[in-house]
Amino acid sequence: MPRQIRLNAFDMNCIGHQSPGLWTHPDDRADSYNTLEYWTDLARTLERGKFDALFLADVLGIYDVYQGSPRTALEQAVQVPVNDPLMVVPAMAAVTEYLGFGITCALSYELPYPFARRMSTLDHLTKGRVGWNIVTGYLDSAARGMGMPRQVAHDDRYDVAEDYMQAVYKLWEASWEDGAVLRERAGRRFADADKIHRILHEGPHFKVDAIHLCEPSPQRTPVLFQAGASKRGRDFAARHAECVFINGPSKKIVGGIVADLRQRAAQAGREPSDLVIFTMITVITDTTGKAARDKYQDYLGYVSEEGALALMSGWTGVDFGAMRPNDVVRFDDKANAQTSALEAFTTADPDREWTVAQIARHAAIGGRSPVLIGSAAEVAEQLRSWVEKTDVDGFNLAYALTPGSFADVADLVVPELQTRGLFKQDYAPGTLREKLFGRGPRLPGSHPAAAVRRTS
Repeated sequence: MPRQIRLNAFDMNCIGHQSPGLWTHPDDRADSYNTLEYWTDLARTLERGKFDALFLADVLGIYDVYQGSPRTALEQAVQVPVNDPLMVVPAMAAVTEYLGFGITCALSYELPYPFARRMSTLDHLTKGRVGWNIVTGYLDSAARGMGMPRQVAHDDRYDVAEDYMQAVYKLWEASWEDGAVLRERAGRRFADADKIHRILHEGPHFKVDAIHLCEPSPQRTPVLFQAGASKRGRDFAARHAECVFINGPSKKIVGGIVADLRQRAAQAGREPSDLVIFTMITVITDTTGKAARDKYQDYLGYVSEEGALALMSGWTGVDFGAMRPNDVVRFDDKANAQTSALEAFTTADPDREWTVAQIARHAAIGGRSPVLIGSAAEVAEQLRSWVEKTDVDGFNLAYALTPGSFADVADLVVPELQTRGLFKQDYAPGTLREKLFGRGPRLPGSHPAAAVRRTS
């Protein structure tokens, strides 16, 4: 039986996500991101296409590395304005039954105690369809907004993350025992207090002395996504993540990252299959290959390469506005942003050099992702090839236009994948974790979170 492909839609609660400038296309609806109708309509479209989840990116701070100013990002809506991603999830959950929601939240700027409550609340409201994309942040502008002079150094942010995870694991997994909730109306007894415990966590960065405010949600700990592909990020993913989001401009680069992640998971005592790995892809498709290529050419008339460089400058910490278009981009080990973003265009593929102009053109549609263009059959074949040659499990699908790019995949590509036996015919029952892994709603006993659980 062929390996089935996982699909997430990749969006953000903003106007210009991964394709700067395309919000100006007459068929794009991204500028209605601040309405509930945008999100509920999108959720219905994705569930129609049996997408596994909507993966919501987020960033705190403004992209102000390019030319040392936020002007380009502000004028061209490069991931600003950007609203809170958690707020739109309950509305989408109300109009769907199966679609999962992976939500990016940076742990660097929110204490574990209130954050654990927010995620438990969403897990309750979605009936167990929530995942958390664990990130540490990468913009100094975010740190300044939180009263800090600059963000913590890249590798040190992962030390903070390790401590943070231990704190939230204890709140989610150890505060309320199984059977603590009684709901005994006759005896006016909602819970057994003897089975509810105060958490004492004293780590190098966080201290928690509290009872978790929420009764156990369907998954307790949300499905754990992780999107850091640096060497330190991969070590973190190997220990904690269930799903890993990576990206790169070629199969060679992505395949190397996947192999390294699976090896690190094995070294951490986990099965390589414990990681479901998604890479970012942008699909432009239509009823024929020619129509898809015509569509792509049309889109090129609306892109902003300057906006793309503002994005790339923020991601890498390198000011591309201070370089000439034909300058070759080199790795800078002093950059304190997403080191994996810079590696993808420098050291990851020694056979290719990227100039600033080439990066601008590449990133103008789909950000750092490759762009697949063709009929549904052509795209399905390309997706199959990516899975076979890189060992990824699926794709985070960025959009060129929204919701059109997602609707095209749902209505054209998904049926083609299903015909080839490469995509599910229907959703599996249960929580997001059960759908993804075919096991119970809670983290397995091999996961570090299981070590803090109480046994009675």
